[in-house]
Amino acid sequence: MKKTIYRILVLPVLAIMTACEGMLNLTPEDRVTPTTFFNTENNLELFTNNFYPSVLPATSIYRDEADGIITPILNDAISGQRIIPETAGGVDGWGWDVLRQINYYLENSHLCEDVEARNHYDGVAKFFRAYFYFYKVRRYGDCPWYDHVIGSADKDDLNKPRDSRELVMQNIIADLDWAADNLRREKDVYRVTRWTALALKSRICLFEGTYRKYHGLGDWEKYLDECAKASDLFMTESGYTLYNEGSTPYQDLFSSMDAISTEIIMARDFNQSLSLTHSVQNYEISSGSGCAGVTKRIVDSYLMNNGERFTDQDGYKTMTFIDEMKDRDPRLAQTFRTPGYTVDGTLTYPDLSIAKLGYQPMKYYISKTYDLTSVNDLPLFRTAEVYLNFAEAKAELGTLNQDDLDRSINLIRTRADMPDLIMADANANPDQWLESEQWGYPNVDKGANKGVILEIRRERTIELFMEGFRYYDLMRWKEGKVFEKPFLGMYFPAPGEYDLDGDGNPDVYLYDDTSSGTSSAPVQLKIGERIYLYDQETGTVGSKGNLIMHQDLIRHWNEDRDYLYPIPTRDRILTNGALSQNPGWDDGLSF
Repeated sequence: MKKTIYRILVLPVLAIMTACEGMLNLTPEDRVTPTTFFNTENNLELFTNNFYPSVLPATSIYRDEADGIITPILNDAISGQRIIPETAGGVDGWGWDVLRQINYYLENSHLCEDVEARNHYDGVAKFFRAYFYFYKVRRYGDCPWYDHVIGSADKDDLNKPRDSRELVMQNIIADLDWAADNLRREKDVYRVTRWTALALKSRICLFEGTYRKYHGLGDWEKYLDECAKASDLFMTESGYTLYNEGSTPYQDLFSSMDAISTEIIMARDFNQSLSLTHSVQNYEISSGSGCAGVTKRIVDSYLMNNGERFTDQDGYKTMTFIDEMKDRDPRLAQTFRTPGYTVDGTLTYPDLSIAKLGYQPMKYYISKTYDLTSVNDLPLFRTAEVYLNFAEAKAELGTLNQDDLDRSINLIRTRADMPDLIMADANANPDQWLESEQWGYPNVDKGANKGVILEIRRERTIELFMEGFRYYDLMRWKEGKVFEKPFLGMYFPAPGEYDLDGDGNPDVYLYDDTSSGTSSAPVQLKIGERIYLYDQETGTVGSKGNLIMHQDLIRHWNEDRDYLYPIPTRDRILTNGALSQNPGWDDGLSF
């Protein structure tokens, strides 16, 4: 088993360094200066290694909590209970420490005389600067752009107002273009390459183009065009394909201990012996703060295995678990505990004492050995996402054709053993469920490509589930109102015993105050105490209906405010108001 271990340099700017691997071949000095450090390829690599864990923490991308995975304690953005913080550090907050390190490197890397090595690692740094600013733009919108190190005497820079979203985005694209032109082309599943830069450009430009389109910011076409071009270049030149070996290739892609480099462009490496671990399996099988289950909205998105819509079937809303799981897209059974699912050879049913909406995800799952600590690699960029980006960008632009679908979406469907998506059919008959206000995307573009855009969103929802995309997909599509809808799960027509794994024996017994008798079911839950049932017809909680969570929490999404986070008050105060607050957020400051 090959594992790549990053040697990370702990080097505050011009700080004293002790003996460190990679530094032993330097002339001993009391202090490290740029002149003595940034002069070899080894040291450029050593310094840029710091950017990987700082900008790509990756240990919790599977916590894809939005309208799909619902946990006992909701994220404040989803519950509508965000407040304006005093501070908000970190790469995904209003923190800037990582940017200083990146800019410090770029100001000093010219001291290395190896031009090829210098250009490559400058490309790594610019990749991470682009990613750093992507976090800022998607969370806050406008933000100050800094491409140099700021000192305590640089008062103009320290008190700088926010630059426009457009300026920042153009600088992001410039960084990524430079990186793609100068990074090495050799594939490396754990390090940044030319192909990682193109994949990131594809991701960022899709976000910005669709965000601008659906939020009415204008000038959106150029970003979607950049997305389509970067995706096409990747698809044409990179040599990456979809992993398609064995009977369950989609499942195997995520349960492999080592990232499968056929499809995965870059992954985060985990290793038990070095205490590099994550907790995805514990998240999926533990109660408390772990996974509470997945909504019926997500499960209903999966098609029938013949390509027909599950939600076109009569009575789909009130199908019991075994019936609704029959003859579905094979990815459903490779992502969730469905009838016939086994763990270490043992038939296993969804555990309602854990997954309180009934549907229990098992993506990334390997075996019980890793229930407490997981060490399988987590993918950060993979080819299927680039395919999805390409198709969505072209559909939104109105330039998509069937050939484009055949080299993107339909490759994903073929891997899943699903029928092709036919553009003419999708546009001639858009899915009413997918465009509904209750379950779908009511804001979707009403143009000629409405049907195929809806189907591409369906494909993205299914293929990228639990990979960290869902919340910001909803943000760019301007679909935040979905958080006001009930979080519904599995349907139960009445109290009683239910077989969930298909072996003919009861797995769960639901009872209420009127129930009598006993049950041999291993999971026994009282309705109205640990679980609740919601009747969609009457809109009431009672003894039948869908499992529901957070039914007593009235959630409100402010369309004029909540697509962006507020700027922390301390930072506004430190700049004496030069940093403006985002619309709709009243922090009580007089400037």
